[in-house]
Amino acid sequence: MAVLPLITYPHPVLKALCTPVTDFGPDLATLADDLYDTMKAAPGVGITAAHVGVAVRLVVLDLPEIGGRRTYVNPQILSSSDELMNHTEGSVSMPGATETVTRPRAVKLRYQDLDGTAHEEELDGFPAICMQHEIDQLDGIFWLQRLSKLKRDRLTKKWEKMRG
Repeated sequence: MAVLPLITYPHPVLKALCTPVTDFGPDLATLADDLYDTMKAAPGVGITAAHVGVAVRLVVLDLPEIGGRRTYVNPQILSSSDELMNHTEGSVSMPGATETVTRPRAVKLRYQDLDGTAHEEELDGFPAICMQHEIDQLDGIFWLQRLSKLKRDRLTKKWEKMRG
């Protein structure tokens, strides 16, 4: 297991559509372990393979609400609630920058585990927000795109100043 270098905004891989995982061999499990280590070092509660420059559909979350570390391969949202929820979001690829984003409060998703077995799961509240955020990243939608142009421009300028 290793801490991998993070890709930082506005790197093009953060806008790339990630390809589905088809090889469920030991390399996938190693990548998931490395993502977990990288996420913890960042620190963060969620990470995708895209955050380390690997454009495949792999997400690792670590939340007490879902029992700790969970790995989601090829996750997709099947349905989402009409009820919305505001939450402060940020990214391991844009450290120090946060803003409030509005998303559906609950989602039903389908994903595979590291062995390729299919699962369905319902998430509510913070875990649902996190999963939507990470699936957006897999779809090439960086979280800033969920903000108004004014908020996005203001936050981007502030972040660029922080970086020097």
